[in-house]
Amino acid sequence: MTTEERRTFSAAERPKPHPGGGHGASLRPKRIVAATVVLAALVSGCAGFDARTDRGERMSVREDGANAGQTTRTQVPSASTTTGPPATPVPRRLPGVGPGTLARIPPRTRQVLLVTGAGRNSSKSGVVLYRRTDAGWEPGPVWPAHNALKGWTHDHHAGDLRSPVGVFTLTDAGGRLADPGSRLPYDRSAGFTVHGTGFEGEPLAGSFDYVIAIGYNHEPGTSPLDWTRPMGAGKGGGIWLHVDHGGPTHGCVSLAEGHMRELLRTLDPAQHPLIVMGDAASLTA
Repeated sequence: MTTEERRTFSAAERPKPHPGGGHGASLRPKRIVAATVVLAALVSGCAGFDARTDRGERMSVREDGANAGQTTRTQVPSASTTTGPPATPVPRRLPGVGPGTLARIPPRTRQVLLVTGAGRNSSKSGVVLYRRTDAGWEPGPVWPAHNALKGWTHDHHAGDLRSPVGVFTLTDAGGRLADPGSRLPYDRSAGFTVHGTGFEGEPLAGSFDYVIAIGYNHEPGTSPLDWTRPMGAGKGGGIWLHVDHGGPTHGCVSLAEGHMRELLRTLDPAQHPLIVMGDAASLTA
């Protein structure tokens, strides 16, 4: 994890520092993380809607004039076609996301996890998983979430206690518990163990049971525990989606355990999933 994180290792197991900083022992694909690595505190990153108007589907009325002088007739839809609840419209664009942010989402991306912060300095967010369809972006339910203690920033640095605003990849996953059926590459490791309490005194145990690396200063194709920081250690790193512990994080986004399992089973590398995250005002840019 990054240098902004405090952690405790037993003297016999202390790993050699990696030049990029990170969550724990450096992990590359095919390397084994020591099962005894324990994270005592969290990385800078890991610490830790609006309903649309329904529209009815109205059948069009056709008028057919068969021949000149013949009375025109109107086809009336049968009762079976006019019953049932109205369909919910699918937005053509991601709600609340402005043109600058939308421009960073390539056409090949079919899944977007939209994280909308309650305010620039708020630690609470709403999360919706959108799927791109021929009709537009189909939303899932709104999930409550936490983000960093001090809110959001466009210029994240190690230890600033803010979550980075932006559009990032979702390519790698892992956790302390067994793979629940993740479509993303999943690294199970005791290195995801965490102890202690959060900013509001809540226990942190279990927060890293399931983790998805957010592609901020993360090397794609490596475990979330990998220390590599492409932008340098000073820009922080170890920004994850992880299990919510009931309070603000150091920079991550945290969700209920059940929602994390659902994400792991749903996010599909073939759909090129992205996370779009930030406070509501920033996302409209």
